[in-house]
Amino acid sequence: MERKINRREKEKEYEGKHNSLEDTDQGKNCKSSLMTLNVGGYLYITQKQTLTKYPDTFLEGIVNGKILCPFDAEGHYFIDRDGLLFRHVLNFLRNGELLLPEGFRENQLLAQEAEFFQLKGLAEEVKSRWEKEQLTPGETTFLEITDNHDRSQGLRIFCNAPDFISKIKSRIVLVSKSRLDGFPEEFSISSNIIQFKYFIKSENGTRLVLKEDNTFVCTLETLKFEAIMMALKCGFRLLTSLDCSKGSIVHSDALHFIK
Repeated sequence: MERKINRREKEKEYEGKHNSLEDTDQGKNCKSSLMTLNVGGYLYITQKQTLTKYPDTFLEGIVNGKILCPFDAEGHYFIDRDGLLFRHVLNFLRNGELLLPEGFRENQLLAQEAEFFQLKGLAEEVKSRWEKEQLTPGETTFLEITDNHDRSQGLRIFCNAPDFISKIKSRIVLVSKSRLDGFPEEFSISSNIIQFKYFIKSENGTRLVLKEDNTFVCTLETLKFEAIMMALKCGFRLLTSLDCSKGSIVHSDALHFIK
């Protein structure tokens, strides 16, 4: 009985020593190979060999002590860059290629991050991706703002981004409702058309949206400026009015935006 107990105690003692060796040697090596970075308030934990994959880069310089980097309150290296975009930088280091989610639209920002981290390979792939997107024509969608009785009057907005057409349509409807003083029945809405009941030409050529009692509501030019300002804020370029005979964007019948 005593021999069995002693044998078990020795086995436990051996297991304990073996585990403690793993804790001290392998555990320390594992921990020392990991590195936590605070990038713009986002914490990333990765291996040092990932960060040093490409020599003469910003991250390789930090790991190997070539570049001095400040620490945050928790003792992590702090890098004052875009924390969300850094995941794409880190994935490039892990995979050796640029893999981005569908619909990614921040190529210029990612190019700046690649330049900061001195990753020439990433910068080249971002540039190549952006150039391909520029050469690939997007499907052009449109929105018509017309007179219910005469579709030849009004405004047409063309764009190669369907989601932007949806946004601009919602914005124009919102602006129109606010200026119609609670009379949304003054216009009807379909998938690609907003039809107002009453358009009329004023003496100076400005088309006005009027109620039945001829009360002024809003000008078509107002809706044009809303469309142009919204497009510019979203990063689109106004190519030209499709009807250049009008001589002015304000007097044009169509606007064409592209990104």
